Amino acid sequence: MPDTPSVRALRGPALSFRADPFEAGDDLAMHHEPDALVIIENGRIRDFGDYRALRGRLPAGAPVAHYPDALILPGFIDAHVHYPQTQIIGAYGRQLMDWLGDYTYAAEQRFADPSHARAVARLFLRETLRAGTTTAAVYCTVHPGSVDAFFDEALQGGRRMIAGKVLMDRNAPAALTDTVQRGYDESARLIDAWHGRGRLAYAVTPRFAGTSTPAQLEAAGALWRERPGTYMQTHIAENRDEIAWIRQLYPERRHYLDIYDHYGLTGPRALFGHCIHLCDDEWQCLRCTGSAAVHCPTSNLFLGSGLFRIDRAKGGAAPLPVALATDVGAGTSLSMLRTMGAAYQVAQLGGTALSAPQAFYLATRGAAQALHLEHAVGSIAPGLEADLVVLDLRSTPLIAFRMERCKDLADALFVQMTMADERATRAVYVAGELAYERPA
Repeated sequence: MPDTPSVRALRGPALSFRADPFEAGDDLAMHHEPDALVIIENGRIRDFGDYRALRGRLPAGAPVAHYPDALILPGFIDAHVHYPQTQIIGAYGRQLMDWLGDYTYAAEQRFADPSHARAVARLFLRETLRAGTTTAAVYCTVHPGSVDAFFDEALQGGRRMIAGKVLMDRNAPAALTDTVQRGYDESARLIDAWHGRGRLAYAVTPRFAGTSTPAQLEAAGALWRERPGTYMQTHIAENRDEIAWIRQLYPERRHYLDIYDHYGLTGPRALFGHCIHLCDDEWQCLRCTGSAAVHCPTSNLFLGSGLFRIDRAKGGAAPLPVALATDVGAGTSLSMLRTMGAAYQVAQLGGTALSAPQAFYLATRGAAQALHLEHAVGSIAPGLEADLVVLDLRSTPLIAFRMERCKDLADALFVQMTMADERATRAVYVAGELAYERPA
């Protein structure tokens, strides 16, 4: 006999996005249901809409979790984060290159121990859930065991995760370098072992052009081409000193992005973290190749790296796919709410007002589109996987007081992204199952 469908539902105010608010405007882009019913069947959303209109479609006896004083959203997506750096979050830093040398490389050497990698992966995945994040694009370390540990933990939790082994064959401690051949072989084995397993996907991960030789970038590009459906993630134009150093290492290339483009590392599913100090040609190359820019505002503020130009990325006739990211551990929080608040501040310093709907879009549907996952996550819509976060809109006494004076939904969202943090996460559902519930 066929298995009986597993049906459950969530009821309460809900928000998703039906379009890009940077293009359509905030009001047209938002799909807000003041009293919604989200019907979930076998881990996917079967129906979403007004409770009164849909309640007749709910089978008798199906459990309904009611959240009348909250907001149901798609699970947040963190598009650039280093799980091994969770242990150095909040470490005093001067600038990017000093911070890498003083903290990052020392911390990552410990991941030669698989038990250490597993312990940190478990903590990272638990903390991202507590922050309402259900999907992330994650950097592991040069050690294949760091990838195995991360993916195994994510698989056990049913999480949708993208991750990869960092490739570095120069300008790093010997304990953290591989070779062109070893990096290729280890990455290929990891792809075979994990890509497409459960809800997991692999990202070919050269850390950045400064720590890979031209031969390693060439091998990374070849591997990415050979494995359709995988991702490529790296860093670019984060810091002016970094850019000057890269120019010395690759004097034959026109600019920083031209290095990656030359070696076949641009295109759909290419994720470029930071993108702060890009020239006009680099912006155009991102657009022409269909690559995505990933904005890491708390990290950029913490290390004094510079200001991401959201107006350059999302403006004009051909807006880029853009996602938000925490970039822990240079980023100072795993909370996408705090990341949205920092993105607003960065935009303000650059002369642009980032609206709350725009920020929430960049952490949900916009991020899913940048990751080519809009068919799976990032929205509340029939057929999509039921990764959902329930936000308590009155998570602290001060926020509760402020919410009494909100004039509309956009105002309430702005309060959340400027004042709230992981304490606002009331519940998280992963593939329709309750994966986290805030202690009473």
